[in-house]
Parts: sequence; structure tokens; C-alpha cells
Amino acid sequence: MNPQRSILHVDMDMFYVAVELRDNPDLRGLPVVVGGDGPRGVVAAASYEARRFGVFSAMSSAQARRLCPNALFLPGRPSVYREVSEQVHGIFAMYTPMVEGISLDEAFLDVTGALRLHGSVLVIADSIRARVADEIGITCSVGVAANKFVAKIASKAAKPRVVEGGIDPGAGVVIVEAGREVEFLHPLPVRALWGVGPATHARLDRIGVKTVGDLATIGVDHLVVALGEASGRHLFDLAWGRDDRPVESDREAKSIGHEETFLDDVFDAEELRRHMVRLCEAVAIRVRAGGLRARTMTLKIKFANFRSITRSITLDHARESAPGFVDALTPLLAAIEIGQGVRLLGVSASQLENAEGPSGPVQASLFDDSFEQSSERRGAVEANVLDEATWANASGVMDEIRRKFGGDAIRTVGALRDAEELGEVGENPWGRSS
Repeated sequence: MNPQRSILHVDMDMFYVAVELRDNPDLRGLPVVVGGDGPRGVVAAASYEARRFGVFSAMSSAQARRLCPNALFLPGRPSVYREVSEQVHGIFAMYTPMVEGISLDEAFLDVTGALRLHGSVLVIADSIRARVADEIGITCSVGVAANKFVAKIASKAAKPRVVEGGIDPGAGVVIVEAGREVEFLHPLPVRALWGVGPATHARLDRIGVKTVGDLATIGVDHLVVALGEASGRHLFDLAWGRDDRPVESDREAKSIGHEETFLDDVFDAEELRRHMVRLCEAVAIRVRAGGLRARTMTLKIKFANFRSITRSITLDHARESAPGFVDALTPLLAAIEIGQGVRLLGVSASQLENAEGPSGPVQASLFDDSFEQSSERRGAVEANVLDEATWANASGVMDEIRRKFGGDAIRTVGALRDAEELGEVGENPWGRSS
């Protein structure tokens, strides 16, 4: 390995399904799918038995049912998956402080400085896999290389996979030695490269590029003509195994959000607003749990015809309470015509900052210049800031009660009513079950 960098990419195997199988061993060996089983559900994860029928994540549940009529659908338990993810990342931290979480089920680890303490990269990779299996009860695959890109491709090569006649358990660990990146990458199909989606793949296919090696040898100038300056040069570098990005262990969350796909289209503005309030509450709890405040709030809507829009508001005064988020997003929601029906609603908070720092002057600016701030509006903003301080203090007390006595120990009357009638936020982000 390159003595300069030793990077691991650790990826849980069929993470959501693996947690379900761990907690219910009777499901092992069955075609299990985690996701919404309603007409608008989406597959979040599939067991290898289900994958033998062609079922994969991000596929519509309707198509998954057609391919595998006997599939056993589970609605998923996002809160449990987050808890397991924290346990997994706790194991990572025992080997190196240089851990960059990519999602709940995968992370990059820079173990360059940990080799003398823990042993070779193979020893570390095997140790991590053993601890995850023994302590948490699920499995993971590890790719090792001198950079992040090659390590991620290597972890995919290490994974179990469906083969004719059964399931290949995979190598578990794949190490790409420094200097052998080209040998590893060039035989792979070109779609293995980051940034090669369906449209890019179609363009590359038209110019005869089938493998990573084909792309590497066609020349950067031809790629720039075919794909554009940025994309062409980016893919050319990846094809030659070049990736200088560091593992960012202190990377802060760029946004925190929740979204929900409805079983039936929502046409009523008040019902949609109630869903927005529930989402704001869930986002606010996570924002405060991270010791953060948000300056920008974003509303996402997907209509019945699958057209999506987003509307955002950026505030000079950061907020952390659900009422503060609702106050910011209400005028944005009111300005959207929902007569055609809403299929999905999402709320996210971004421009996150430390809640202990200054939150900035009292002034608000909207994404749309048509919202001009009058003196009356400024007065309302100042009043909202005072309300936000009050709500933030009250929310902090409620958070402390939840930490001590559980998440359901205290709720507002409205939140309790909406949860009973509309369901819990995050109950199934992949579409409600029918």
C-alpha cells in the first residue's frame, strides 16, 4: 500500500434487511424486501434471495411484486437503523478518528496513522468485519486502497452477489495495492465510475466506450467534447485511479430533512399543512439533537404527475424550533397551487450552525424578490425572533424530558393528534403500506 494513505471503505451488506433478519431469524433464506408495499412504495433494500428475481433498491414496489410475487415486504424501522448505524460507527472510531460517514450504512476510514497500533490494513479490515458481526449481528464488506474512489469500488467487489444457481458470499475484503489501480479498474464496465448515469452511459456507448479502460484510452479531449469540460476531465481522472480527496472526519451535516410519500394524493391545503407541521417537528428535533440551528428551510413537493419543485427561505436569524420552522415555511406552502394533487412532501433544514454561537441580526429574506419586507413585516420578524427564543427554550425542556423518559413522554396536543391520525414521521419514508 501507499505509505502516504491507507483508506478503507466499509459498507454494510443489505443493511436494512440485515437488521430485520438479525431481529427475526425466521426470515432468513426468504425473499425479504424493506420498503413501502403500497402502489407508490419504493424498495429500500432487498435480500439476496429477492435479488435473484431481479429486485433491487430504488425499484418501485409494484415492479418488485411483479418480479417476485412471493416477496415478503417489511415497512422498515428508520429509528432502529439509525441506532444500529451509531453502533457501527462507534466500532469504526475504535480504529481511527478519521471517519467520514457517507450514509447510515457506509463510511470511509483513513487508517494511515493507525497501522502501527492495530496492524496491517488487512488485519484492521478483518477486525472491523469480525466486530460488526459479533457485536451487532450484521455483516459488512471492506475495500482498501490509496484513495477513496478506488476503495469504494473495491468494497463493491468484496460484496456478496447473486450468481447462477445461488449466492456467492463474496471475498469480504478486497485490497487494491498502490500502483495497481489501473489493473483493477480498467476491466470494469464504465458504469462503475462515479458520475456515469443512464444519460452519460448512453453517450459513452455511442462513441464505443464499454469499459473503464476504453474511457481511459480514448483521450481526455474526446471526452470533453462528448461530455463537457467538467464531466469529461472528472471521469478521465477516475478512469486512471486518480482521487486526491481527503477523508473528512469533521465534515458537518449539510442538511437535515424528512420527506413522506402519501398513499393517496393530497388535495386539501390544510391537510398538507398538517403534514408539514409534523415534518417540521421531526426535523427540529434532529437539528437540536446535533446542537445546531438552521438559517435555510426548504420545502419539497412532488405532484401527482411526478413533477417536483422546491421552495426555500433563508433567514438572517437562525432557528431551531418546530414553530419557527413552520412560521418560515407557511407562506411558501400557501403560495403553491396544489390542485393537481401532492404525492410527496419534504422539509429540510440547511445552512446549519452551532447553536451556541451568535445567530445573526434580526432580518429575514425570502427566496423570491416579490416578497418585499415592509416596516410591518420587520416588526413581525422581530416578534417572531422573540417567539423563537421562547419556543427554543421550551423545546429544549421537552428534549430533555424525551431523553430521560422516551420519545413519546411529551408532545404538543397538535403533534399527538396528528400522529394518531396521520401516522408517525419516518414510519416509512419509502411510501406508506396499503
